[in-house]
Amino acid sequence: MPTRSQTKSTAAFERARKVTPGGVNSPARAFGAVGGSPLFVARADGPHLYDVDGNKFLDYIGSWGPMILGHCHPKVVDAVLAAVRNGSSYGAPCELETELAELVVEAIPSVEMVRFVSSGTEATMSAIRLARGFTGRDLIVKFAGCYHGHVDSLLVSAGSSALTHGVPNSPGVPRGCTDDTLVLRFNDVAALKELFAARGDKIAGVILEPVVGNMGLVPPSAEFRTELRRLTQHHGALLIYDEVMTGFRLAYGGAQELLGDTPDITALGKIIGGGYPVGAYGGRADVMKKIMPAGPVFQAGTLSGNPVAMAAGIATLKELQASPPYQRFDALGARLEAGLRKAAADAGVPHQFNRIGSMWTLFFTPTPVTDFDTAKTADTKRFGRFFWEMMDRGVYLPCSQFEAAFLCAPMTEAHIDETIAAARDALKAIAAG
Repeated sequence: MPTRSQTKSTAAFERARKVTPGGVNSPARAFGAVGGSPLFVARADGPHLYDVDGNKFLDYIGSWGPMILGHCHPKVVDAVLAAVRNGSSYGAPCELETELAELVVEAIPSVEMVRFVSSGTEATMSAIRLARGFTGRDLIVKFAGCYHGHVDSLLVSAGSSALTHGVPNSPGVPRGCTDDTLVLRFNDVAALKELFAARGDKIAGVILEPVVGNMGLVPPSAEFRTELRRLTQHHGALLIYDEVMTGFRLAYGGAQELLGDTPDITALGKIIGGGYPVGAYGGRADVMKKIMPAGPVFQAGTLSGNPVAMAAGIATLKELQASPPYQRFDALGARLEAGLRKAAADAGVPHQFNRIGSMWTLFFTPTPVTDFDTAKTADTKRFGRFFWEMMDRGVYLPCSQFEAAFLCAPMTEAHIDETIAAARDALKAIAAG
C-alpha cells in the first residue's frame, strides 16, 4: 500500500463510485489486481503524470500505449487546437480522414484500404464481421490470453483486465455468441495444424496480437508465425493481426514490419489517434471493398473519422516519420532490461523479462513466459507489492502483472536509470519481506 499521500485521489475515487460502476470507466484502471485506490490524474506532460495530490510519476503506461510521443506533444496540441476551431464533429466526410488514411496505407504494405472507427474494440469487431462476410464462413480462431476488446464473440480466454478462467469471460455474453470462436494456445504450432486439418474449410479467420501485450509482453515464435500464414492461405481463411497496441509502436509499420509478416486484415488504434479515440481496420483492397457502401458487409459510426482525432493522428504519424524513435527505444529498452534483470537477480527474486523494442514486462516467475499458461505462473501478489513499492518511488507501472509497459519518446537514459534505481530498492524491500 502507498506511503505517498493519496488523500485527494481516495476522495475522488469515493465520489466517482457513487455515480460510476466501480468508480472507473474501464476496469483496467481500478487497481483491482494490486489493491488500494487508483490515483486520479490532474495533468500530464512529456513522460510524467501528476495526480490530484501533487505527486509526480514517471509514466510507463502512456494511456495504455498511444502516448508514444509523450503527453502534450506541442505539434499534436497545435494540430488539435487548429482542428477544433473548425468544428468538433461533422457527420460528413472531411479531407483529414483521407490524409490519415493515406499515411496508414503508405506505412503498412499489407493495408491497401482503411476504414476508421472510434475504438480498438470497434476495429476488431468489424474485422471479424468482414472476415466472415468475405469468406462466407463462421468460425473464428483466437488465442488464449490475447485480448481484442469487449466483443462478445472474442471475450473468451481473454487477457488484459478480462484475464480470468470463465468461458465466456463475462456474464451477459451468451454461450451462443462464442460457439463459433475456437481458442488455441499462443505459440502452439501442433494444435494449430491439428485444428486446420480438422476444420480448415469452416474457418473464416484467425485473429491474434502478433506480439501479445495483454497477458504481459509475449513474443511469437518464428515457426508459429510461419505456420499461421501458411495454413490460413492454404485453407482460404483470413489472417487478422490485432495491432491496436503494436501498430506504429514496434516499428512505423507495426509488428508486421518488424517481423516481416503480411496479414490480410489489420486492426489499429491507440497511436493512430495521437491520444484521441480512434480505431481502424484495413487490408487488401478486394477484402475491404466488401464493406458497405462499396459492398454488402455493414459497419457504420457517427463519430468515425472525427476531425479532431484525425488531426491528432496525422500530427503523431508525421512526427514519427520525421524523427523515428525506434532505434533509440531499443537502446533504452535494452538498458532498462539489463538493469531490471540485475536488480531482480541481486535481490534473489525469481523473474522473467520479456521485451520487444519499447514494450516490456517483468514477470515474477522462474518459468519462461511463452503463452497464457506460463504467464499465469507469475506471482501476482509479489507483483502487487512491487507495483506499490515503485509507485512510492515515483514510477507508474501498469496495475496488473498481465499488461505490457511502454517507453515514450521524451524518456532519457536518466529516466531509465531512475527506474532501475527505484526497482533495485523496491526488489530489496520485497526480498526482505
